[in-house]
Amino acid sequence: MSFLHISSVDFAYPQQRKVVNGVSLQLGPGEIHCLIGRSGCGKTTVLKLAAGLLIPQMGEIHLEETRVQAPVPEMGFVFQSPTLLNWLSVLDNVLLPVSLHRKVTVSDHNYASELLDQVGLSEKIHDYPQHLSGGQQSRVAIARALITHPKILFMDEPFAALDAITREELQSEFLNVCKRQGTAALFVTHDMREAVYLADQVSLMHEGKIKSQLRIELDRPRASTIRYSPQFNVLCENLHQTMESLP
Repeated sequence: MSFLHISSVDFAYPQQRKVVNGVSLQLGPGEIHCLIGRSGCGKTTVLKLAAGLLIPQMGEIHLEETRVQAPVPEMGFVFQSPTLLNWLSVLDNVLLPVSLHRKVTVSDHNYASELLDQVGLSEKIHDYPQHLSGGQQSRVAIARALITHPKILFMDEPFAALDAITREELQSEFLNVCKRQGTAALFVTHDMREAVYLADQVSLMHEGKIKSQLRIELDRPRASTIRYSPQFNVLCENLHQTMESLP
């Protein structure tokens, strides 16, 4: 069943050639779909189109039965930079999307605390962003994106700036949180191993087009040790060979 449906979408910035050319993909409820490709291939533009931050010049995008023409409350966003507000505590940063639209309730506070506990920050709720590590700030950004109970997350290389160990920890926590919340995700990355570990499906982009799609048939929940399994390495090698074969 299609939850997010992108159909034959084109997009070009003013006075430039198309950066997205005939892209189609489908994302099922609760699925994680990774877009991968070299820098400049159009994957971030596809993410922005899917989220309603840009409007396609051809084609259509639907979230469930609704045509996407602007961001809606069912969406959450996590970008490469956590963009936390230094004058707000961790708890208040998580509650920010709520406070911008209505009065924060006791229930909101309880849910924010629950999310921070899920991402391992229950002891940091009263700290400020400048006192957190990069990985901790990314955890806050994930909790903030989930505070509005979104049905889908749009994530643009959120772990790219982190060290390898922290990155792997956050990948696992992200999968656990999405499973608990039943949240789908469209996730942009340039890291093949990250894509294979996270995704139910990977789409490989090149010059604005989806050149290949790979279904990731790995059991869930995914233990961190699966990264060292033969099946995982075969999937990574298949992606690598496909990318290397592109002109």
